[in-house]
Amino acid sequence: MKNKRLKIILTAVPTLLLIPFIAMQFTDEVVWTSLDSVVMGILLLSAGLLCEFALRKVAIKYRIALCIATLVGFLILWAELAVGTSGTPFAGN
Repeated sequence: MKNKRLKIILTAVPTLLLIPFIAMQFTDEVVWTSLDSVVMGILLLSAGLLCEFALRKVAIKYRIALCIATLVGFLILWAELAVGTSGTPFAGN
């Protein structure tokens, strides 16, 4: 079971990164550089592995909270990098 979740995470990350790659072939609306792909891959992988760590090592009563906190942190960072919601230097402002 433990290795199955890890395999799913390691398969899901490149699969999700194929979505913008395929979209770039059909439209000029999606423009990702290789740096964008690497950063998103790191974000997805770290969020997935942190949730996996929580499911394996953290006490039962904290697992859901840690996974939710990881998801919220991922979404906030993703939004900031994508459109600059907070105006921090991460978004190029």
